[in-house]
Amino acid sequence: MASGERINTNPERAMSSEQLLEVLRNNLIDIGINPAPYGTHSFRRGGCQYLYSTRRWGLRKICEWGGWSTEFSNMTIVKYLISWNDDPSQAREDFFDHSRSPVLQCYACGRSCRCH
Repeated sequence: MASGERINTNPERAMSSEQLLEVLRNNLIDIGINPAPYGTHSFRRGGCQYLYSTRRWGLRKICEWGGWSTEFSNMTIVKYLISWNDDPSQAREDFFDHSRSPVLQCYACGRSCRCH
């Protein structure tokens, strides 16, 4: 960022990770969220989830993007894709409930809607 909260366009004056963390935490405080659990690593995890869930990238491509091994002997990628604080799209008890009608998910947002 440049003075006056303008975006810096000079690549030689890129924002440091410490500066990004400060901006992130200040933004979270501004919207009433405790910034303690968040760090710059949140962007990497969020990026993985976005690429997998929204952009429909495969695991191999995400691993290549993130710089992880594609041998899949160590499933580090799973820690980035699944977490205790995720919002499930379907209740577990409904997985095999054959009396429920099928839900068609929107290709654009992943929800059952008419946004496309």
